[in-house]
Amino acid sequence: MAGDDILRRLRRFRNVQFPRFRRQFRALVDEGQRPTTLFIGCSDSRVVPYLLTGSGPGELFMVRNVGNLVPPFDASQGFHGTAAAIEFAVLTLKVREIVICGHSHCGAIRALYADPNPATPHTNRWLDLARDAALPVQPAAEALRRTEQRSVALQMDRLMSYPMVAEGVEAGRLALHGWHYIIEDGTVLVLDVERGEFVAPDAPSPGPDLLQ
Repeated sequence: MAGDDILRRLRRFRNVQFPRFRRQFRALVDEGQRPTTLFIGCSDSRVVPYLLTGSGPGELFMVRNVGNLVPPFDASQGFHGTAAAIEFAVLTLKVREIVICGHSHCGAIRALYADPNPATPHTNRWLDLARDAALPVQPAAEALRRTEQRSVALQMDRLMSYPMVAEGVEAGRLALHGWHYIIEDGTVLVLDVERGEFVAPDAPSPGPDLLQ
């Protein structure tokens, strides 16, 4: 996207789109944001959380990174961007839901099956957070899809290492959800923990629906 095109889109937002939501944005400023859901998604440009969930301004608190990964809880005073977002969402905003959304054709997952690139040391280290999801097979399409889903489940388990998350889940104030977005057909599969598999959202499930 060229610079002139970005400026044109900004002008269109201000003159055409923003007026439709003017009162809503004003209320969000005056009353503060009250999102109900923390959405942890991949930085991939093909993942568009507002389109997936049909959400508007103020409804989703989002953190995005390469591979939609969650680092283990770390009490040290370092620079922990994803951890800070989780902490802020749960303790300050008091969200009721956390979604971890993986997706098909994820470059981060494919990279787990390749030799580390010496030119991308930060990426290589970051991907360590997903390596336990990799399978001892060649990266064919089915293996990659399974790895994408296994990684979502892995990140959900790691979320429970955060004291504020574990406490919220155990108290019934917070629910965790794992999604796998199939880009090519628009399907979002949801992790059914009891069945141990990802299923279509219209499949019978004992759990509550999200974002009703």
